[in-house]
Amino acid sequence: MKAADIMTTKLVTIDSLATIAEAARVMKQHNVRALIVERVCDQDAYGIITETDISRAIANSRNPEQTYVCEMMTKPCIVVNPDLPVEHIANLFARAKIRIAPVIKDKLLGIVSLTDILTKTNCLTPTQAQLTLEKLEELARLPLDKSVENEWEIEPDRIYENWCSG
Repeated sequence: MKAADIMTTKLVTIDSLATIAEAARVMKQHNVRALIVERVCDQDAYGIITETDISRAIANSRNPEQTYVCEMMTKPCIVVNPDLPVEHIANLFARAKIRIAPVIKDKLLGIVSLTDILTKTNCLTPTQAQLTLEKLEELARLPLDKSVENEWEIEPDRIYENWCSG
């Protein structure tokens, strides 16, 4: 699977001279977490402004009504080729510590995010899928009345994966 297969093609852009307050309103209106910043000319690079950029600006006492997108955006931003395999996108995101990137090949085609990777692909490898199936079958064989309130049996040799408290 490639970036072109999972990218979102409905793009929301903003002018670099808009305020970050305007950017936040546009994000809320379109229910997105990032906006592509429009280029000034064809030779210009694309920029991106995210919720994190806006939060960082406010945390640093910047007035959202007087701070421009061009002051807080990332430009040039990391971009993804539409032919890039999803595994490489995930690796790129992890190494660059980003969650979203525009998809560009000669022109802006879309945007790809971690959410796209998680929701539009099968994130389980065949081995993980088999383990999950085995765990489900094991749970299905357990008697329903075996649990006793306020008692927990811990098996000392068992490895507990994906444990979460709360």
